[in-house]
Amino acid sequence: MKKIMIAAAALAGCSLLPVAQNLRNDTYCNPLNVDYTYMIYNSAKNISYRSGADPAVVEFRGEYYMFVTRTHGYWHSTDLQNWDFIKPNDWYPQGSNAPAAHNYKDSVLYVCGDPSGCMSVLYTDDPKSGNWKATPGILFDLQDPDLFIDDDGRAYMFWGSSNVYPIRGMELDPNRRFLPKTEKKELFNLDLAKHGWERFGENHVSDTNLGGFIEGPWLTKHNGKYYMQYAAPGTQFNVYGDGVYVADSPMGPYTYQKHNPISYKPGGYMNGAGHGSTVVGPGGKYWHFSSMALAINVGWERRLCMFPTKFDADGIMYCDTRFGDYPHYAPAVPGHHGDFRGWMLLSYGKPVTVSSQVDGNDAQGLTDEKTKSFWLASKNDDTQWATIDLQTPANVCAIQVNFHDHKCDMYGRYDGLRTRYTIEGSLDGNEWHTIVDRSNSYKDTPNDYAELETPEQLRYIRYKNVKVPTPSLAISEIRVFGLGNGKAPATPKKLTLKRHDDRRDIDIEWAEVKGAQGYNVLWGIAPDKLYSSWLVYGDHNLLMRCLTVDQDYYFAVEAFNENGVSTRSQVIHVE
Repeated sequence: MKKIMIAAAALAGCSLLPVAQNLRNDTYCNPLNVDYTYMIYNSAKNISYRSGADPAVVEFRGEYYMFVTRTHGYWHSTDLQNWDFIKPNDWYPQGSNAPAAHNYKDSVLYVCGDPSGCMSVLYTDDPKSGNWKATPGILFDLQDPDLFIDDDGRAYMFWGSSNVYPIRGMELDPNRRFLPKTEKKELFNLDLAKHGWERFGENHVSDTNLGGFIEGPWLTKHNGKYYMQYAAPGTQFNVYGDGVYVADSPMGPYTYQKHNPISYKPGGYMNGAGHGSTVVGPGGKYWHFSSMALAINVGWERRLCMFPTKFDADGIMYCDTRFGDYPHYAPAVPGHHGDFRGWMLLSYGKPVTVSSQVDGNDAQGLTDEKTKSFWLASKNDDTQWATIDLQTPANVCAIQVNFHDHKCDMYGRYDGLRTRYTIEGSLDGNEWHTIVDRSNSYKDTPNDYAELETPEQLRYIRYKNVKVPTPSLAISEIRVFGLGNGKAPATPKKLTLKRHDDRRDIDIEWAEVKGAQGYNVLWGIAPDKLYSSWLVYGDHNLLMRCLTVDQDYYFAVEAFNENGVSTRSQVIHVE
């Protein structure tokens, strides 16, 4: 029987990899499922929330370390997918803020990021031990630092977090406690009049005069070129992203890359892809880690994400954010480099029944693909459940459960948090069996993602609570991935583009495709460089306000539903 099920799964596109006995390590799904820390610096307002942002991820002796704002420690991984938290013996009392991290020739790992902006450089040759030392020298007025040591041993510090001041840099003397060696130098700032994506606000629409924030520099060296990444316009917005300038030396001069922003995810369930870092992962492949906006309790409530990153033949740096919150191959899976797995969202808009609901936070919040809506149960105990009717049988391959922190009154780092539940599946609504078992979990999994060992034909998915580590049972979304048994939608037609007099803005429209669940608008600086993507559910038009004034573009659209993705529309050039 098991052989038959596996064969059927292969035909449906959910095949087991030949070497895998358990699929849970073959894919990942944004946002990343790590045990995020509860924030303490907003506690005076009695608002409890957990957050992860501004990730600095580095490789050290073949393993990986991730330093995140205000976490009171850091994470360690051997594969960029499974992370374990390390509590250091000596660390910043309030946790690091927008930290910098740099591996110098696998001999020393350096970190800095004191929230005050005044800091020495921490260092260790054994980060797994949690033991760190600090250089005696103090650097001042460094918000969002980035420490970079070049192959020749010369050291640099870059920094910036402002809606006024630019990204700045200076050379440091590594032989003199990393004290300044040169004067500060201004490198570049936002250019709002030219770069539409740098404008403040949701969808780059704002009723303030703040203009936009430039922050979070991170320098990557590739093939002799220096790629200075930076974030804009604000961490709480769906359009938060990372751009890049390129230079022949660390201190510039820097030139704005034609393809920008490089990391950008304004549509879909989880939005935002800004203020991050780029690291060489398994197999020598690049990955970009960044922040996503949750912003239910406060604007600073965030999650982490990662995207496969590449440099094309022309040296253009870009991140693949297409279907950026759907399952992708994990970094350690050879031959794929984070490719989209091809599993579609089966649960979008599907009817839900629940054991209880309160305060207007009803069951449909579980399947609406809206980050800020959530289901709130009357109790947090083992009598609570939620059932999703997929309406037709489909091949279910993976499930993501995104829990929400509702009035938690929790602050700081907690040990021993456990997220316990099970998920059952049924083909007819009468006979049920467990497909995900977290009933005895000892892990804190706020954005839990489980890939089924064997994909199954199911119609009903039932979440059954045991107990989650928050006072209330609140879930933002239960997302079911796999493939339906029907046909993918047809290719979108009648794509029309109207660039505004303000060339940062463009209207995009296409003919509605029957049976489509949503669309990806794809664009780029050449027909073969459609590196950017904006996912749209339901609508067949989009106003984009993220273009560069003096750049022409190429656009295409693809449709998708539960059964797959269409071929792309004709690529259209707009000057």
